[in-house]
Amino acid sequence: MNLLIIFTDIPILIVLATFVVAIVYCVKNYVFVNKNLTIFLNFISNFKKTDLNFRFKEIDEWMLLNPYVSAIWLEFKNTLVFSESVALKGKNNNLTYKEVSSTVQNIQTTVDPLYFFNEETLVTSKYNSKFLNTIPTILTGFGPLFTFLNIAIAFGKIDFSSQEKTVSSVAGLMASMQTAALVSVIAVGSSLIFLLFERIFYQRFCRGPLSKCEDLMAKLFDNISSEKFLLELLKETKIQNNSMSNLITAMPEHFKIAMNAGIASNLVPYLENLIFGMNQLNKGMKEVAKNAGKNSDDVDELF
Repeated sequence: MNLLIIFTDIPILIVLATFVVAIVYCVKNYVFVNKNLTIFLNFISNFKKTDLNFRFKEIDEWMLLNPYVSAIWLEFKNTLVFSESVALKGKNNNLTYKEVSSTVQNIQTTVDPLYFFNEETLVTSKYNSKFLNTIPTILTGFGPLFTFLNIAIAFGKIDFSSQEKTVSSVAGLMASMQTAALVSVIAVGSSLIFLLFERIFYQRFCRGPLSKCEDLMAKLFDNISSEKFLLELLKETKIQNNSMSNLITAMPEHFKIAMNAGIASNLVPYLENLIFGMNQLNKGMKEVAKNAGKNSDDVDELF
């Protein structure tokens, strides 16, 4: 009967209700995080570094459609460096493709992937982690709060007006002191139980999948420093300048070849046709003149 009275005490019920609500809130959020991390992990595990260049569009589309990681992916994508090849034209107009750098053969990032895909962005930012971390403090604080409140109420009920009332009020004070002490014990105990449960549950449902996701992202995208990236750009610029210099150097020769080819293909046939026509005209005029002289001799003989 006394046990029933103790567990029907309002302060104890408040502490127990807070503990149960905190456990439910913790489980709900950690299960939500675990579900999304598992989906993300299963998707990323299907890709390898060697085929990343060919399947990057597939990754990009999936990331943008997944609200859990879309914002993180947009920031991370701005740091990616794609391998490029430069087309160089050699002699006889043969095209050769030269890589900008022998070290950049896949998609790399100028920032460590763990800067974007980490515990804060993938786990703690998905729920009110600060509130969850203060729950043990709240439960512990309920102990002294309700203890001193019960003691204050019990002292206020002491009546020394008569011997019977004094004995009765002192008995009520002792019962209230017992309940007040029990509130502190339950509050501190529930705080410790919640803290232990939360750490175990977090390690099992959040920290484990998160570590796997971080490892896969670090293996999938190689990290290239900003200085190395600038060096690659310098190499690319030198290759382009070399190609431009060769083009300018070979331009007069190409112009001469093009001019000779144009004259040979267009002007020479035209001149040949013109000379041929003039020769034909000259030949025709000679024949007319010859025929005209012959007709004049025949008339003279007639007369």
